Amino acid sequence: MQNLEPIRIFITVAEMGSFTHAADSLGIQKGRASTAVRKLEEDVGVRLLHRTTRSVQLTEDGRAFHARARDLLAEVDDLHSMFADDRVALRGRLRVDLPTEVARTTIVPALPDFMATYPELELEVSSTDRQVDLVQEGFDCVLRLGPIGDETLIARPLGLLRMVNAASPAYLARYGVPRSLEDLQRQEHRTIHFSTILGAKPYGWEYPDGDSYATLQLPGALRVNSAQTYEAAALAGLGVIQAPLLGIGRYLESGALVEILPNCRRRALAVSLVVAHRSNLSRRVRAFMKWIEDVLTPYLE
Repeated sequence: MQNLEPIRIFITVAEMGSFTHAADSLGIQKGRASTAVRKLEEDVGVRLLHRTTRSVQLTEDGRAFHARARDLLAEVDDLHSMFADDRVALRGRLRVDLPTEVARTTIVPALPDFMATYPELELEVSSTDRQVDLVQEGFDCVLRLGPIGDETLIARPLGLLRMVNAASPAYLARYGVPRSLEDLQRQEHRTIHFSTILGAKPYGWEYPDGDSYATLQLPGALRVNSAQTYEAAALAGLGVIQAPLLGIGRYLESGALVEILPNCRRRALAVSLVVAHRSNLSRRVRAFMKWIEDVLTPYLE
């Protein structure tokens, strides 16, 4: 391969799922894009894309090649800028994933400052409460809440999010205000069950137990898998919840939700920035990670 243009074209086609859209994005003719990818496939000796009249999709080999190709271009960009100082503009695409509620309440409202500081960056923000696959889904960086289960990932711990127990005034008027864990059962309180995958075992009501934590199983007819629905259900008076202060703080301030059992909060939630491996730490990624850490610091223990 004489240069990196075919790889850049392939990556754009793969991520946009269309030769036409990729060519328009790159400012080249569709025929040039098609020829470049076909020649790339000849060079590497495998088919990278499935082509139909309606769509373009990565083959299994194409997915593996795409992940490595993105890393290669990131490293090339780093080589070009390794002696650049902070005054040199950051360019290119940055693809990140954020928990939905953190994105909505905290990160997105602060984004104007970040994008004004780096106007030549193209930012793609995914918001989901499931654990995405950084490599297969092509993310440069993700913000994770809770433990990092995959030891192959590189995580930078930021701190701990304080958790709060809460319910709506209407709910508490109906069931009573619990003053102890025993009250939760004696007053027949109901919880809103949360798990990122519906059908999985709910997390349960967690509380401090000596030097560790234990779980109390409370009844509840509603199970949800998103933070927004979890909060909306609490606001509707459907049960008690345990949620980060970062998400529900405004409801506590307005009185739409009321904190309960302040001495029985679940363990604080670990917050980490995660990349697939250290070679993903381009100047773009480092700049974003530093900025998001500054944004979240006021909410961390």
